[in-house]
Amino acid sequence: MRELVKVLKALTDQVRIRILKILEDVNDLCVCEVMQVLDISQTRASRNLGILKDAGFVVDRREGMRIFYSINKEKFNEYHFDLMNLLSGWLNDDDTVRKDKARLKQVIKSNFRQKCKK
Repeated sequence: MRELVKVLKALTDQVRIRILKILEDVNDLCVCEVMQVLDISQTRASRNLGILKDAGFVVDRREGMRIFYSINKEKFNEYHFDLMNLLSGWLNDDDTVRKDKARLKQVIKSNFRQKCKK
């Protein structure tokens, strides 16, 4: 039961759901790209990405000083796959999610990754 509670708590924050929704559309994002897309601070982005990682929704990899996050495609616990499948079908018509995805396209198009601190 403890794992289920951890996974469900991870999904009780709007920022974390927004992060998962933008990560659906890309291979990975660095923290600075998440900040740019969602217009949030580095601290807030990192804290929420850490919670998602702890619950098994995302994985990270380090490249120098930057950390990149992506959707976890490996089994972490018995709950996160089913919840991610549900979430992928939800909120696609939500105004906030649509705006986030539009900003994501702009960030990718502007090659923001090359501009953020290394």
